[in-house]
Amino acid sequence: MQFRRFGKTNWQVSEIGFGGWQLSGEWGKVDDTASIKTLQYAWEKGINFVDTAELYGDGHSETVIGKALQEWTNNKIYVATKVRPTRWPSPTDTSPPLRGRFPDWYLRESVEKSLKRLGVERLDLLQLHSWGPFGHRELDWLETLNDLRMEGKIDQVGISLRDNYPDEGVSAATLGLAASQQVIFNMFEQHAGDRLIPAAEKSGTAIIARVPFDSGSLIGNWHENSYGEWEEGSQKHKMFHGDRFSETLRRVNALKQDVQPFYGSLPEAAMRYVLSHQPVSVVIPGMATPEEVDMNIAYSDGAAFSDELAQKMGEHAWVRNYYV
Repeated sequence: MQFRRFGKTNWQVSEIGFGGWQLSGEWGKVDDTASIKTLQYAWEKGINFVDTAELYGDGHSETVIGKALQEWTNNKIYVATKVRPTRWPSPTDTSPPLRGRFPDWYLRESVEKSLKRLGVERLDLLQLHSWGPFGHRELDWLETLNDLRMEGKIDQVGISLRDNYPDEGVSAATLGLAASQQVIFNMFEQHAGDRLIPAAEKSGTAIIARVPFDSGSLIGNWHENSYGEWEEGSQKHKMFHGDRFSETLRRVNALKQDVQPFYGSLPEAAMRYVLSHQPVSVVIPGMATPEEVDMNIAYSDGAAFSDELAQKMGEHAWVRNYYV
């Protein structure tokens, strides 16, 4: 396992982290006992960073992680969680306000609940779930979080960007306003690499790259009938409804053709592409089984991404919003 410095902190985190959304049950049925075993297996293999949110299953993901932590007595595990705003912005609103959506009473209440579910005395990283373009100047949220840091309730403050608006984090990254920014970044969703990641590199802001496998499409095992096999009402079933599935599959098959001469599988290429960007401190794929853990950590070997394939990647950039 390769480790990277988490921005300007002194944390050394595994470059492959554990994305905790799938622990919630919103991506399909889960067995909590199996989830706990998978978490602990990941930690035994060197993963030391877990990302979750109170939104994931209304706290269920946090609770499962908390139970796994209670049974863990080895090395430090860094846990990042998120607090959602009191009012979630519309995905089509290009200038939602941030002021007033993380009031003092609400942040304090949310932190206490997360601390209880996770079974810890201090949150390593608290991220504001759903940032906005004016968050760098609408700073009422920062007053409370600074107080909570001084009170020992949280260590570091981060922000989690809206699904298809990575540029909303550029101002905050330029100012170094938060320890980290979480953003969608993968072989389709490449936009974060244009402005956000360079700005983060200059200011020493850690980048947490989520959805490296494009919510499953870049695993490369979809076929024409896959959509009908997914659990109705699951997150994946909702995301890729209608023509979205067929369009995604078409693009995946085209990407496979370019990847094949360089890598043995599409997920290997997908993970190595994200890891090739050094400002990325940690990538957080979802993992439901020990086998999936093994698959992901196999790519943490420091190998460089193919320069020739990198030159072709611009042809596959795809800006869309399937997360609503």
